[in-house]
Amino acid sequence: MYMSMPEVNAEFGAKPEIRFTDGEAPKGLKSVEIIEGDGPMVRNGDTVTVNYHGVVWGKEQPFDSSFDRHQPASFAIGVGQVIQGWDRTVPGHNVGSRLLVSIPPEYGYGRSGMPQAGIGGDDTLVFVIDIVSTR
Repeated sequence: MYMSMPEVNAEFGAKPEIRFTDGEAPKGLKSVEIIEGDGPMVRNGDTVTVNYHGVVWGKEQPFDSSFDRHQPASFAIGVGQVIQGWDRTVPGHNVGSRLLVSIPPEYGYGRSGMPQAGIGGDDTLVFVIDIVSTR
């Protein structure tokens, strides 16, 4: 595992607990498959259903979490409907996988950030993504 990536509980479907052990966010887009699923592979253009938990690097409180809402999210992947960090990391993984993704601003919300969610233009985002289904 990447030395600079945070620790996450490895239980598919369980609410993610993210622990930052290293101060610096990794440079660039990083993705670690914590659990490898055995379902169908997600491909660009699929409609994927996921549970996710997103925090700003180094913070505890999520800015968005489908786990907290108890409602997975569905969207087209790999076609520009979501931030580039998702489009570049979710395809190629199987249903049932848990991913830990670190997304720098250029693959997230850019230099403007998303102030209403508390995301600054220099913030690295960390997502735990459970891939529930794909079609």
